[in-house]
Amino acid sequence: MKLAILFSLALLGSVGVGRAQQAGKPEDTEVWSPVPKVVTPGKISGEAPSDALVLFDGKNLDQWTLTSDHAKAADWLVKGDILTVNKASGNIETKRSFTNYQLHLEWRVPANITGTGQARGNSGVFLASLGEGDAGYELQILDAYNNQTYVNGMAGSIYKQLPPLVNPARPPGQWQTYDVVWTAPTFAADGTVATPARVTVLFNGVLVQNNATLLGATRYIGKPEYQRHGPAPIKLQAHGDKSEPLSYRNIWLRELPAAGQ
Repeated sequence: MKLAILFSLALLGSVGVGRAQQAGKPEDTEVWSPVPKVVTPGKISGEAPSDALVLFDGKNLDQWTLTSDHAKAADWLVKGDILTVNKASGNIETKRSFTNYQLHLEWRVPANITGTGQARGNSGVFLASLGEGDAGYELQILDAYNNQTYVNGMAGSIYKQLPPLVNPARPPGQWQTYDVVWTAPTFAADGTVATPARVTVLFNGVLVQNNATLLGATRYIGKPEYQRHGPAPIKLQAHGDKSEPLSYRNIWLRELPAAGQ
């Protein structure tokens, strides 16, 4: 009997606490403005939403320039709604610069690809280009289907930094997708890092980088390091290996506000 009375008192006490926590009206915690703007999604998966900037729609390279010479137009091959790397001309990058964004792009390693390791369909998307060559923050593109290489250099890795969480690569000859959320680093007045870069990557719809913190910009030799910069272009790499060049299609971007805005 005493135990039953004590249990009842404890239950009543817990109910009282619950009621105290719910003081006020439901309307007190309802937020009605500002109302998010309406964005029409693509009709099929991967199609650009209504507020996207289309960077490559299969028709031309009007949004791109040569990284080595911004006075020259990008001259990779555009045919059949597909963009194929021209290794002879070098890297290309967007004419516009960006800070934080959502990026979608699709890429394909040729079905007849040859070579092994890093010499097998090698390219990359630099999420912020800091100049010619490999300057910037590289999300690696490479044949990762039964192709052995160092794990922080395989497809889905932030090159020489962060291996992918898993390997969802499709075989050569099939289209693959990257969906990226990029948060650019910020810098103090003295050039030191205020907030590091962060990236989330879905590779063929599978999470491979989960809001990962970058240690700095890509370096082929040595550890990554930051250098102060502002908004930057997005760069596609024309890698110098001897394997057959890969292709891209359906590239679009949505600019995002800074954190807290």
